[in-house]
Parts: sequence; C-alpha cells; structure tokens
Amino acid sequence: SLDMGKARSSILRGRTMERPIYEDNEIAAFNKPAGVIFDWILTERTELIPVHRLDKDTSGVILFAKNQMAADYLKTCFQAREIKKTYLALVVGNIKEREGVIDLAIGRSAKTPLKRVAIGKQRGKIREAVTEYKVLKRYEGFTFVEAYPKTGRMHQIRSHFAAIGRPVACDKLYSGKRFMCPGGISRQFLHAAAVELTLPSGGRIKLEADLAHDLAEALTTLEIAKDREE
Repeated sequence: SLDMGKARSSILRGRTMERPIYEDNEIAAFNKPAGVIFDWILTERTELIPVHRLDKDTSGVILFAKNQMAADYLKTCFQAREIKKTYLALVVGNIKEREGVIDLAIGRSAKTPLKRVAIGKQRGKIREAVTEYKVLKRYEGFTFVEAYPKTGRMHQIRSHFAAIGRPVACDKLYSGKRFMCPGGISRQFLHAAAVELTLPSGGRIKLEADLAHDLAEALTTLEIAKDREE
C-alpha cells in the first residue's frame, strides 16, 4: 500500500507539472500564466536558471537555462539583441499608422519609483529603449498590435505605449486617466507570443505561446461589438 501512495502522489504531481513549450539538454521554455512571478516554475523545476523576466501580469513565452554555460550563453544573446521577441498587446485608442517605431529613452519615474517612464521626470540611469510595432486590427476605442522590443528595458512596452498616449489596456500602473479593461479582463493586455533564438547547440528556433484565454475572450467581445456596428 506504501507503493500505491507513492504512485498516487507522483500522478498528482505529474498533473500539476507545467509542460514546457520546448526543452532540450540546455534550455527549457514555458508559457507563463498571468499572476505569477517570472521564476514561479522553480518550485517544480529547481534546476532551472532564470535568464530574463516577464512582468507578473504578463503571460507568454519565457526561457530558462538548464546549466550555467547555457545561462551565460542566453544572457549574452539577450545583451547582444540576438533574441527576437514578439508581444501581442491591446492598447487604448486608435493608432493611425500601420506600423511604427517608439524610440524613447526610459528611466525610473521621479514621482513613482515602481514606474519606468519615457516622458516626464526621470531619475537614476536613463537607458536607450526602442520598440517597433505593427497594427493587426482596430476596434472601437482600441488597437490590437504586435510589438517587437529591440531593447530589454523593464516595463518597456507598457511605458512606451503610455508615452505615445496609447497605454496597454487594463494596465493599472501606466494607464492614468485612460484606464480601460475590455471584455472583463483584470490585468494588462500583454502577452509574450514568440521568442526566436539560436540554440546553444546551433540552429535557429521560434518558440510560440497561444494568446492566453482571458485575453482571447476579451478580443472576442470586441469582435462581437464590432460586428454589431457593421
């Protein structure tokens, strides 16, 4: 009966284990749910080494190294901007251009230390930051975009879109007076959809995570509203 107990606990553990999007001997990639901190997986996978971060309320692809050599390799790739990141975001308001570049340096907010701002009073180190974007779809009062951060600053996409007056939908920290949460979402509409990199073993790979359920539902709500108007 002791063995049965062991088997049952491993079955239960197996059910809660996060399945990786990708894994080899060097790296593992997961689809981070919203609401957990970036290293949440370490409670299950203690051997993994974090190499970059996603904000707590951002979902999507996140990479981990499985040994120190791989960690050093990935950190070097991030610093050299050799890893291509693609995010999906819904922003408040209408972006008229089909595509664009936000090239605004980011620093810590003088008023709110938690914030990283591209406009207004900054303090501490001011760092260069560049975000390219492409409009995927326009809705009543919102624009759905694909964003490609060329630099890896903290809160970069959230700060950049807020700076051009198009904050990420439902972003409690950056929206200011334009705080809007379509389709009943309760966190910022920001999802790390893809990461493209050269593996430590060689070979280029693109790792993707489907849009999180809550965000997909919000888009459906906006689609329905749009269809009604048309």
